Order: sequence, then C-alpha cells, then structure tokens
Amino acid sequence: MKELLSDLAILSSLLFFYTQVTSTSPLSRSSSRTRKIITGLFAGLLSNILMQYSMNIGNTIIDLRHIPILIMAYYGGLLPTLSAGLLIILGRFLFGFNTSSFAAIFLVTFISAASLLISSKQLSKKKKIFWMVTFSNLVFTVLVFYLLNDIKLLLHLIPIYWGVSYLAGFISFSIIEYLRRSQELFNQYKAESATDGLTGLNNFRKFDEVFNQLLFNQERTNEKISLLYIDIDYFKKINDTYGQAEGDIVLKELASILKSSTRSFDIVSWNGGEEFTAILRDCGLNQAIEISELIRKNVEDFTFILNSGAQINITVSIGIANIDETTKRAADLIDDADKALYQAKRNGRNRVYVSQ
Repeated sequence: MKELLSDLAILSSLLFFYTQVTSTSPLSRSSSRTRKIITGLFAGLLSNILMQYSMNIGNTIIDLRHIPILIMAYYGGLLPTLSAGLLIILGRFLFGFNTSSFAAIFLVTFISAASLLISSKQLSKKKKIFWMVTFSNLVFTVLVFYLLNDIKLLLHLIPIYWGVSYLAGFISFSIIEYLRRSQELFNQYKAESATDGLTGLNNFRKFDEVFNQLLFNQERTNEKISLLYIDIDYFKKINDTYGQAEGDIVLKELASILKSSTRSFDIVSWNGGEEFTAILRDCGLNQAIEISELIRKNVEDFTFILNSGAQINITVSIGIANIDETTKRAADLIDDADKALYQAKRNGRNRVYVSQ
C-alpha cells in the first residue's frame, strides 16, 4: 500500500514539474513529431522512476507505470504512447528476464492499444479517463492472477490497487488540466495587460516596456530605430459632434489603417486620447518618411462610417524622430518626435514633420 502511495506522490510531483516546464507549448495531437517523441520518452522515464518504487512480490513488481501511458494516449495519440511504451518495456527488463517481465510487455501493449482506442471515441473526458483506467486495472488483474498463486494476497491486493489506480488517474489528469487552465488564464491576463481592448493595439504600458528595451539593446546593436508620433487632427470636434461612442469607431478603424500601413514587425500603440505611436525597427529616416506619408495618405483617403450612418473623413499629423539621423541621444527620441508632431500641427496639420 505505501509503495503505491509513494508512486502517486512521485507521479503528482513530476507531472506538476513537467506541465510547468512545457506550459508555453503543452502536448497535443497537433504537436510536432519531435515534441511527441520527446514527451513520450519523458513519460516512459517517469514510468521507470515509478517502477523503482514499486511493490515487489517475488519477481512481480506492482506500480502505477500505466498512468503516463494513459496521459500520452489522451493528449498526444499514437507517437508519444509508442515512445513511452517502448521505454517502459526496456526499463522493465532491467529488473531481470523472467515471466513477469515478459508479462509486462503484454500489459503495456494492451493498455496502450486500449487507451488509444478509448481516447479516440466520442466520450466525455471523465468517461474516457474512467474507461482507460478501468481497462488498465482489468488487464493488471488478469496478469497478477496468472503470476501470483496466493488467493488471500490477491483478495487484499486487487481492491487496494484498483482504488489507488483510479485515484492516481483522476489526480494526474486533474493536475494537468488545472495547470493548463491556469496557464491559459495567465497568458490571457498577460495579453490583456499589454493590449488595448478598444483598438487591439499595444497600450501605453506595453509601448513603454518595448521602447525602453529597444533603446537598451540599441546601445549594443546600433539598430536604426525611428519613432512616429501620430495625432488625429480635430478629434475633439468629432467627439463633441457625434459622441464618444462614434469617436471610438474612428479610433478602431484608424488602428486598422495603422497596422496595414506599417510592417508586421513594427510596434504600433495607442497611447490614449487621439495619440498613436509607431516604433519602426531597422528603419532609417528616409524609409520612416515614406511609411509616414503612406499612413497620412491612407487616412486621408479613407471614409469612416459611423454607427449613425454618418460618413466622415479625418486627417492625421505625424512627427518623426530617428536615432542618429535626427537624434543623437536615444533618451531624447520621444521628446524629439513629440516636438516634430507639434510642428506638424502648428504648420497646418495633415502633414509629416521631421525632427530638426
């Protein structure tokens, strides 16, 4: 009994460790072949560890080695299950070549095949786990009745094994599901903390984080970085005339224009109000001017359709600063882009102005 409970404790601990390590890319049926093989080998290694803490009755060892097989079949399919099974069989032979070790081949093979079949059925998750564990227990029971002749021992052992096996199965899957859900929520909250819910762009917090990191790296890499400060001309008039909800439509549409007018690796953010920014990586001043003019023209030519049915056109003013070509100190890049934006507005709006 204590050996099986030790197996359960080890299994839970290692599953917790594994799911934490692989939280960014958990095993699934769509995982790459390499990941499936590696994960299967890890599962096989886990089963071998469980065998080291097994219950020994003569040449027969009793443990929870089947649980990692069930997990591989459920989440990964054939390839990780096969990898785990082969490693378990090889590990079992380290305990010796005897009837019990050859019976282990039968055990692993039948459990693997049945688990793959059950996991492919249109059943609820709980039913799949229940039937996989139940079949594993049935195969185990048949084998131990064949290997052990002590009926009194078997009548004591079988109920305990079934109970611990069911407990281990549901605890193991619960640990994995709990940690996966926790990681998904964490990733969701992390994304929401960096993304503006209205425009879908980076928020100011994310802009500040990325900008500071780029400036820190720029001292080492000398990457050409241009910064655009983009401001909607007379945006307050739009809000006053049509209402804030209609102004939000303008912000959302403008965000789409900015994304489509910049490169996929540029960092576009909404900094609040009518102000947007675009960090152009690996971008010299001339190219930054071209991108800015493209943005300005695309906005000018776009007709914004509001919820009320009204159609309006807007313009934007853009200030540009570039490390080295307009700004010597990286720390002055924001101030220089902001000053250039002020000049663009002062000189008539709907124009691009380069920091002097």
